[in-house]
Amino acid sequence: MSSTRLELVRSWALAAAILLLHATAAASILTILQGSAGIALAAAVLLLGIAAAWGRALHGSSASVRAIELSGNEITLELQDGRRLRAELGASRHVSRIIVTLPVRRPVRRTVLVTRDMLRAEEFRRLRLWALWGKVPVAAKQPTA
Repeated sequence: MSSTRLELVRSWALAAAILLLHATAAASILTILQGSAGIALAAAVLLLGIAAAWGRALHGSSASVRAIELSGNEITLELQDGRRLRAELGASRHVSRIIVTLPVRRPVRRTVLVTRDMLRAEEFRRLRLWALWGKVPVAAKQPTA
């Protein structure tokens, strides 16, 4: 059985969205909590956003997913530090034109988030079809005239 390897690239759009949402949350905290407690909590939320953007969107963490291998119903995740994990996925996947979420149950609980700009168009299409149907599409031979 052949496998499809999908190499993920950094998503600057996702990183910006994560940072914008965390900055908005931090600003909301500052409007409600004044003083040093509000500043400390807002700073913590902003730092959490930076860490999330670094690990999920920019693949800067050693535990960030660098590549995904699809083989039939199985998925293998390759992390930035070179580890390869055969993953067991949960059933509640989300597939849309711009994002695919793959909830991993084993060996660790996490959700792999893949945006459209992390893959080439054809690779993203393959991932979407695999997430929906559990199979990698195979190109059919076109009849010759």
